[in-house]
Amino acid sequence: MRQVLYFYCMKDFKKYYTIPVEPEQLYNALINPATIELWTGEKAIMSEEPGSEFSLWDDSIVGKNLEFEKGKKIVQEWYFGDEQEAASIVTIKFHEHKQGTSLEVRQSNIPDEAFEEIAEGWDDVYVGSLLEFYSGE
Repeated sequence: MRQVLYFYCMKDFKKYYTIPVEPEQLYNALINPATIELWTGEKAIMSEEPGSEFSLWDDSIVGKNLEFEKGKKIVQEWYFGDEQEAASIVTIKFHEHKQGTSLEVRQSNIPDEAFEEIAEGWDDVYVGSLLEFYSGE
């Protein structure tokens, strides 16, 4: 009998964004479902409770909340389907910046075939929506 092994290439994403609002306010915008709905335009399920599941953009982004440090850090596991061996962990850190907040985004274990779409999603959709909401662009 012939055995077939599959190897999945995983990538990591890291980028800093400047958002013109204080870190505490931006943190609250990412954990409060009512505020999330304002900047995404979609229903959101979110809780600041570690272990709770979340859903953004009508289930386009789903996962589990792992850790919160008020005004400083959010850690989540994002789901990509059953076949993924390692969890994709998203860490969002909030740093004070003279123009508001330097938002540090790190996402690990992104399937190779999804990397470009995920990177564009951070720029254009996730952070793009926050920038539009807070700067009125």
